[in-house]
Amino acid sequence: MTTAVTSVREAAVRTLRDAGAATGQLVGGLGTATSGLGVLALLAVAAVTAPAGVGLLLAPTALRALHALARHERERLSRHGLDVVPPDPPPTRLRTALADPTTRRELSWLLRHATWGFLLGLLGLLLPLCAVRDTTFPLWWRLSPEEATTTSVGVGTAHTWLDALAATLLGVGWIAIVLGLGPGMARLQADPARRLLAAGPEADLSLRVAELTATRAAALDAHATELRRIERSLHDGAQNRLVSVTVLLGAARRMAARDPAGADALLERAQTAAEQALAELRSVARGILPQVLADRGLAGALSGLAADCGVPCRVETDVPERCAASVEATAYFVVAEALTNIAKHSGAELASVTVRARGGRLRLLIEDDGRGGADEDAGSGLTGIRRRVAALDGTLRVTSPPGGPTALEADLPCGR
Repeated sequence: MTTAVTSVREAAVRTLRDAGAATGQLVGGLGTATSGLGVLALLAVAAVTAPAGVGLLLAPTALRALHALARHERERLSRHGLDVVPPDPPPTRLRTALADPTTRRELSWLLRHATWGFLLGLLGLLLPLCAVRDTTFPLWWRLSPEEATTTSVGVGTAHTWLDALAATLLGVGWIAIVLGLGPGMARLQADPARRLLAAGPEADLSLRVAELTATRAAALDAHATELRRIERSLHDGAQNRLVSVTVLLGAARRMAARDPAGADALLERAQTAAEQALAELRSVARGILPQVLADRGLAGALSGLAADCGVPCRVETDVPERCAASVEATAYFVVAEALTNIAKHSGAELASVTVRARGGRLRLLIEDDGRGGADEDAGSGLTGIRRRVAALDGTLRVTSPPGGPTALEADLPCGR
């Protein structure tokens, strides 16, 4: 019974979260669609006035506005977990733009997004407002004018409490629509961008080859750095402890006959050194692949890191399925290094870790309210984090203005 209640509660929370994210995505799309109407009007004016020569002067400005809006849409979708691989920078000269496939795809996206996307965004904004208005109508209907419309659709006038409660039923219907159709509407609004704003098959692959070359170099550097760390840990830690054990055991064996009490003291010291060596070896083993990931999964492992952090830390995870072991290990180390930096350098009073898996990608967001000013070149550990992330063909973005707050965002593939 308890399991069933928990499952229902989790499903309800997940539905509310998805609906809220979809509403935010739709409203954000409404903003770009509104801007798209302006760009579309500018392009239309340029086309109409081209025979008079005015349009030829407007064309470069209109094309730059189109490319800027498309770039903003790619960035907006990436913040909502929808990666759109950008193509090569399109031209802004009219003659080359007319033959450029990227520009034609962006124009096709603009027509769809400024019309269909605008309508979906408007619905995404109005439906929650209607739901709140109609659901709460019985609370304030006495304060409204006598001839005020009862419902948000302009039908009916409340004269009794029963009439006011009828509006609540309509509000419940709006809520059901938002919860049930909101995510689908958001996907419909984003679909033209996914299909038309991504790099096409004719895109130049040289940038991708260069990116993969850099990624491979970063992976090799990260691997070499990790080997040096393990070697240093074994040499400076466990090896020294074991040498000490060997020396103490030899001394105890020589003293056993003439000074049994001294030999016992040496054996006790040797046992202590052996225990310390064992602890060092366990620490190195945990550094290679933390056992807690296998035992508790990524969510449990990150909760353990947050509990041990010197700054109060909140953890929120939404990872329905396990990722590849290398991905989880990288995510664990990214969070561990980030929390260590926060505790040592930020002066923060609160930190948070948010992990979500969407569309085959694992996204990490580590935030703190500290002093900011994190510098990747100042030995803060950010270079190591970037190399670890790049080794899996992931991306890392750090935002840390002076005075704070600091946000570290990592994006990793969820390869299995």
